[in-house]
Amino acid sequence: MLVADRLSAQKLRAELGPGTIGRKIIVLEQTTSTNDVVLQMAKHQSAGRGQRGNSWESAAGKGLCFSVLLRPKIAISDPVQLAQQTAQIVATTIQSEFHLSATVKLPNDIYIENRKVAGVLVEMRARPKAPHLAVLGIGVNVNQMSHDFSEELRDRATSLAIARRGPVDRSTFAIALLRNLDLL
Repeated sequence: MLVADRLSAQKLRAELGPGTIGRKIIVLEQTTSTNDVVLQMAKHQSAGRGQRGNSWESAAGKGLCFSVLLRPKIAISDPVQLAQQTAQIVATTIQSEFHLSATVKLPNDIYIENRKVAGVLVEMRARPKAPHLAVLGIGVNVNQMSHDFSEELRDRATSLAIARRGPVDRSTFAIALLRNLDLL
């Protein structure tokens, strides 16, 4: 039985090293949406939801759900390219860290063996007389077991632990993913 492991902002920051992504890390035990928290911290209000109204399930202490605030130089009307690039980075990180065949289902879902393991949501916000904001919301099923998913999702979802038949150190994976995102 997998035990929930706690993430430490201090440990993640110390192990991450220099870079743009992850200069400030905040770990929350529970939140409605990491994108909402990041947008509030950026002094903006948000009513954004998941893509097409979908939600993301995450068992406490088993998944990796986080958001990254960016000020990208892309058109505010076209976040699709950013979502696709981010999804590819998630898939590539899974492949390089665990030697699993992770594929991107355009524009923003990551699959292992025809089951969803991760997803990306990009929300853009315009700001008057300032660079616009983009929030990359990333959710990865890390140490969930089949019983952690709702019955509706059990046949369509997987986790890294299920795919590799063993637990995953969430901190180590988070650091690898943040480093690869920094390259973007």
